[in-house]
Amino acid sequence: MHVGLTYDLRDDYLAAGYGEEETAEFDRISTVEALEAALRAGGHRTERIGNAARLARLLTAGRRWDLVFNIAEGLHGIGREAQVPVLLELHGIAYTFGDPLTMSLTLHKGMTKRVLRDAGLPTPAFAEVARLEDLAGVDLPFPLFAKPIAEGTGKGIDGASKLRTPQELADRCALLLERFRQPVLVETFLPGRELTVGIVGTGDDARALGTMEVVLLPQAEADAYTYVNKERCEELIEYRFPDAAADPQVAAAERTALAAWRVLGCRDAGRVDLRADARGEPQIMELNPLAGLHPEHSDLPMIATARGLPYADLIGIIVESAARRRGEIPPLRAELLHADPDPA
Repeated sequence: MHVGLTYDLRDDYLAAGYGEEETAEFDRISTVEALEAALRAGGHRTERIGNAARLARLLTAGRRWDLVFNIAEGLHGIGREAQVPVLLELHGIAYTFGDPLTMSLTLHKGMTKRVLRDAGLPTPAFAEVARLEDLAGVDLPFPLFAKPIAEGTGKGIDGASKLRTPQELADRCALLLERFRQPVLVETFLPGRELTVGIVGTGDDARALGTMEVVLLPQAEADAYTYVNKERCEELIEYRFPDAAADPQVAAAERTALAAWRVLGCRDAGRVDLRADARGEPQIMELNPLAGLHPEHSDLPMIATARGLPYADLIGIIVESAARRRGEIPPLRAELLHADPDPA
């Protein structure tokens, strides 16, 4: 197949003047190179497209691909991860990972938790704080945990994210509201093991690939897998790969993660992050249907490697899953794609 690659290259955004933190979710060139090599090893011809804006220009110029391997995160807005899927669906081109609904829903952690709760899946009690006046309605026992409602890669999470008093909660919400300009998710703090479940496949074909446990070393920021802990993981984090067959808590986490994956309509491959509560029950913190794919540093490829699945084979599974959707959505007819916006 002729496979296009859509991505947000971090170096491009840094060169344009964007900051380190706001580009933290974007990809390094080494990730794009690794994806290209894996796709070519699978017999595919690749073409670098880049971000959503470049994709839009190429589509308007008439360029097409058999499939687009999409890892573009987008920069702003609750629909930023849906920008590439929307453009590709308009032109009837199949692509990897979630559709526009799933990508927008799962980026909003509060909406995601409402759907999970409605499905009867375990997720900590929570409240949303869109302005400081909302704090009066937060009726949750301390300790609590606060983070931006629509960020990834640990952005907005640090050693002070665990909150023990109403004053700490108020101060933290004020800081996050000012810094990220979006609501704050406040939820019950989970004191147990932190587990990340890797999943491959779609719908009934989806399966848990394996689980990674995140263990904070003594010199790490306390209580959470924070932005700093992720950025300096080699010195602050120990990663373990427990086997569900010998660990009932991990087995429970994998069952819960797989159920959440199907409820939210996630596709091809990704991750579900959980933490155990005080009773030892794994609770869903968030889903990542657009997981990082650096072969050595990203969680999903690390889980695959630990389970004996080479990187190229992981990429092959993702492509095979996405390719089954080729032809499902017909493109808009050419006379409408190229219609004069003001025929009069």
